[in-house]
Amino acid sequence: MSVISSPDVTPVPPEDIQRTFGSDSIDLVGKPLGSRILSLSDEWFAEAANLTTPAPPIRRPGVFTYAGAWYDGWETRRHNPEPFDFVIWRLGVSSGRVKGVEVDTAFFNGNQAPEVAVQVCFAPDEDEEKVKSKDFDGWETILPKQECGPSQRHAWLLPKLTEKTYTHVRLQMFPDGGIARFRLYGVVVPVLPEDTNQILDLAATVNGGMAVECSDQHFGGKENLLLPGRGVDMGDGWETKRSRGEHVDWVIIKLGHPGEIERLVIDTAHFRGNFPQKVQVSASTASKVPKHDDESWVEVLSPQKTGPDKEHEYAGEMLSNVEGKKYAFVKMVIIPDGGVKRIRVFGKRGTT
Repeated sequence: MSVISSPDVTPVPPEDIQRTFGSDSIDLVGKPLGSRILSLSDEWFAEAANLTTPAPPIRRPGVFTYAGAWYDGWETRRHNPEPFDFVIWRLGVSSGRVKGVEVDTAFFNGNQAPEVAVQVCFAPDEDEEKVKSKDFDGWETILPKQECGPSQRHAWLLPKLTEKTYTHVRLQMFPDGGIARFRLYGVVVPVLPEDTNQILDLAATVNGGMAVECSDQHFGGKENLLLPGRGVDMGDGWETKRSRGEHVDWVIIKLGHPGEIERLVIDTAHFRGNFPQKVQVSASTASKVPKHDDESWVEVLSPQKTGPDKEHEYAGEMLSNVEGKKYAFVKMVIIPDGGVKRIRVFGKRGTT
């Protein structure tokens, strides 16, 4: 077992977590991406599956199960005879590089994890039985043992983005206790088709796309726009607060790879009384994230009326300024405000 990090990790105050990780990284182990628990030591009081729930933890005081008090998190038995309890996940993306870690002990007070550490490895899917083994020696420690306090968010920034890519992560809890949420922040390293003319969703998180900036995300985060599937309710889309008077909201997306846009899909699934009146899409060839009012933006979809709970598809003559042009960024404008579940930017990478 090797240690690639050191006490150089930087604690991140709770109020700075979004600013530190929110614009250039995603949660690689997030449940909506399809991460899987491969193995765990114990989950007597509360299930480890709760750790990667995207919503913040909640509390139900006075509610008890057969095992004990109800908690929205992962809680193990007392008096662990082993040095630590653990959970092992397969990441929800093909592989990723790690920027930092968050461990939230919300509502665990007196039964919180005293200390945690995080280890990662790269392993093909056919080796997962080896990864689950107690004798597996391929773990690399990116977060050395850190102290946790009761009922609070803890986050740590690594000295730099890991140079190596990883497929699996192990959360260690010393010696036992409870944790509400676990986040592994980083960037996706996708496996893309060899054929550069194959059509794919250039904006999808699993293909390296990232929502980098937005005007507002009062009710739902911008990162939800690029998740797989159509979600389960309004909570896993992007939704802005109500506006008054003339107004627009916007979100900027860095494509996973620059490409030629052939088709757009804007989905208002589950937004039935709060969908935008219209949507508009622009694109940019800029080499770095352009400001929302940057001159490099070129309109590729003029304002289009939208409806509730529906996938809106735009292609062919509905698009402009796309033929033969490779864009690196897309900006979706919603008029005047509201909620959108997903945006898909289908295109081809083409020749470099």
